[in-house]
Amino acid sequence: MQRRARRDVGLAEAQSRLPVPPKKRGRVPFTRMDVDPQDELAEFHTLEAMAAQANLITGAVFAGVWDGVPWEVTADILVRNADGTYLPVMVSNHRVARPSQHGEMQAIATARLGLGAPVAVKARLRHHTIDGYRLALAIRGLEEAGAVGVDKQGALIGQDRDRAYLVDVTRYAPAAERALLAPPPAGPRRVKECATCRFWVECEPELRRADEISLFLSGDRAAPYRERGLATTQELIDAQLGDISHIAEAWRSGIPVLRRTHTTTAPRFDVEIDVDVEAYLDLGAYLWGAFDGADYRPFVIWEGLGEAAEGKNFAEFWQWLMARRDKARQHGQSFGAFCYASNGENHWMLSTARRFHGVVPGVPSEDEVRQFIGSDQWVDMFAVARGQLVGPGGLGLKQLAPAAGFHWEEEDFAGEDSLHAFLVAATGPAAAAEAARAQLLSYNGDDCRATAAVRQWLRQGAKSAPVLGEG
Repeated sequence: MQRRARRDVGLAEAQSRLPVPPKKRGRVPFTRMDVDPQDELAEFHTLEAMAAQANLITGAVFAGVWDGVPWEVTADILVRNADGTYLPVMVSNHRVARPSQHGEMQAIATARLGLGAPVAVKARLRHHTIDGYRLALAIRGLEEAGAVGVDKQGALIGQDRDRAYLVDVTRYAPAAERALLAPPPAGPRRVKECATCRFWVECEPELRRADEISLFLSGDRAAPYRERGLATTQELIDAQLGDISHIAEAWRSGIPVLRRTHTTTAPRFDVEIDVDVEAYLDLGAYLWGAFDGADYRPFVIWEGLGEAAEGKNFAEFWQWLMARRDKARQHGQSFGAFCYASNGENHWMLSTARRFHGVVPGVPSEDEVRQFIGSDQWVDMFAVARGQLVGPGGLGLKQLAPAAGFHWEEEDFAGEDSLHAFLVAATGPAAAAEAARAQLLSYNGDDCRATAAVRQWLRQGAKSAPVLGEG
């Protein structure tokens, strides 16, 4: 339901950018027809709109039978080509393309769909399986309606709602066909999607009764051991294959973390700041949290992502962080800022600098950010932990911090929950928005404090974690 709510918001944003027919008929006719995909006659209305040669059709529905397997798909937008065929456009909450100086794609502004031609842009495609499946089925529907272009192109509008990227759908069709026609599995296996699947309460007991190896190694991680004939965790333990068997035994015993070495350590500075960022999809970073060992300080906005407000908020955070660094230097003290898994923080620092430097006062240049995150003063605690520890269930902060004795006030609140909470915080009724904001601040603050707790635990030797292969 949360994903659907976010998708509905994203779809509405994309559709709000679509061109609308002029009030006065111009020399070049332009028509748009909106189909309600929930209407039981939606497929019929889609074919009617295509027969009427509408330039834009939203909510188009196609259905059919593929080698005995029924299928149905909603094409968020259909764009009529000059030759009378249609281009299917899907709206996704994924990041469908990234800017790249070494890649080139064809794209068209959302506001010009049905009016303008694609142009070359410097970007590289990021493929997400479900987006490819939807496009492949839409192309099949257009084929059966006799309205697909010979190049079988589709387009994707991702988190950047202003641009539709063209893609060759033939690259996705074989995988879509295999997925559609694959026979149902004889029994369950754990994959990452199980974490949010409503049927997990049914599958987990069956997997545990079978001691299925995917409980320990989900998805394809178990494939090399299945090829050896090892289908259960106990068989993996008994095979005595070195570290992996020891890690499996620790998992079976409920041990969350193991030490790779007898001694552990972590970088130490006179002044230490723990940092954690929260962002909403690819629209922008709304919260930069900082913890100095005593106080948690949030730099936050609840609206204005992608606008000057986002840049101003980051500028305030950056100036505060640099002021703490400069003050430490003036007092002859060393300074270090820490985060856990720096990819997110690095991305948003660089992205914000790229978008707002020279536009919003106080935002550093991209070179300034790169100099900082490449220095010894910026420390990724995940990289520090990974070199000294191993986790049977992974080494994410949510796995490691409890082993260090830290627990979140907001239990069972994770990344996807924060996305929905921000949607409520930014758009919900006053009481619900206030509650969501408090929840997000608590969560971010505890992420900062958890990073500090892991660091202290490593400095003290992580004694509560057994040594890998010993006992």
